[in-house]
Amino acid sequence: MLKYLLRRLNLFLATSLVMIGVLFYATGQFPVERTFALTGIHSPSASQLVQIEQDYKLDSNKAMQFIAYLQQRLGGNLGVSVTSHQSVAMELSTVLPASFELAFMAAVIAIGLGVPLGVLASQSQHKLTQNTIMAITLTGYSVPVFWLGLYLSLWFGVDLGWLPISGQLNLLYEIKPVTGFMLVDILLSDSQYRIPAFKDALLHIILPATTLAVLPFTVVVRSTRSAMMNVMNQTFIRAAEARGMHTNTIILRHALPNALIPVLKHLGLMLGSFASYAIVVEVIFSWPGVGSWLVSGIYQRDYTVIQGGILAVALLIIFLSILIEVLHTVFNPLSRKDLYASS
Repeated sequence: MLKYLLRRLNLFLATSLVMIGVLFYATGQFPVERTFALTGIHSPSASQLVQIEQDYKLDSNKAMQFIAYLQQRLGGNLGVSVTSHQSVAMELSTVLPASFELAFMAAVIAIGLGVPLGVLASQSQHKLTQNTIMAITLTGYSVPVFWLGLYLSLWFGVDLGWLPISGQLNLLYEIKPVTGFMLVDILLSDSQYRIPAFKDALLHIILPATTLAVLPFTVVVRSTRSAMMNVMNQTFIRAAEARGMHTNTIILRHALPNALIPVLKHLGLMLGSFASYAIVVEVIFSWPGVGSWLVSGIYQRDYTVIQGGILAVALLIIFLSILIEVLHTVFNPLSRKDLYASS
């Protein structure tokens, strides 16, 4: 197992190194001075220019420049934002929690609704129920996320007026940031308007989280259904049925835990698509996360923000993909068997 973890760690390092290399090359192609693209300082003084040349080894060859770029970026020096003149690393730490919060709520909705529907689709004897569930998933998978977000905003936000369509919290509430996660910060706050603010924050997150949850929801339903149909035909399930165990007990205690293992793998494979969907959703609903921050940087040609946003999103996708693969191996007895056989 240790050899396997070391191989996954090497894969993470190698993939991250290639990604940063591509980002380094793209930085050199920006239509601005290289010092400006690297630091975000438009008109550096003589001392700043000397410091930049020393930090990024601009008077050396490309290999040395890449090593210096790697050291600066991994060391937390992401430059200064052109528009706000603030540290990109500080801005990134401000917007990341909002994206994590939105992704977590979307995952809760997708898994909380997708797993039961997947089990129902696999166990139902009625063709109408099965076909209806699968039609819903196919429709959800096919609908463009930008159209769905705009439609939900128009319907529930404008026409019915039930839910807010932009932002994270009403401006009437002033919540001091502690963790960066709005819902958590509200609960930690000692404000007398804590409960109304919490309800308002929940209302704000419903539409973007629901929109973002559609894609993983369809994946969870279809993969759960397929996995459950496969597991229910296994020998140990037949043995449990022969012993007279109740069907619900068999499903909840024996079949479902084994069926969720391939579901975890499928979720890991769609992290890239999920991240791109999240960027679109954040822009549509003006959610103050990494996606809207990155798109705003692209519009304003804020090159350091572009680099910082791409670096953060790419590293997160690589890390989470490998982490899910490791968890899949740990929880899957067949994967562990192949792992020990290969080692």
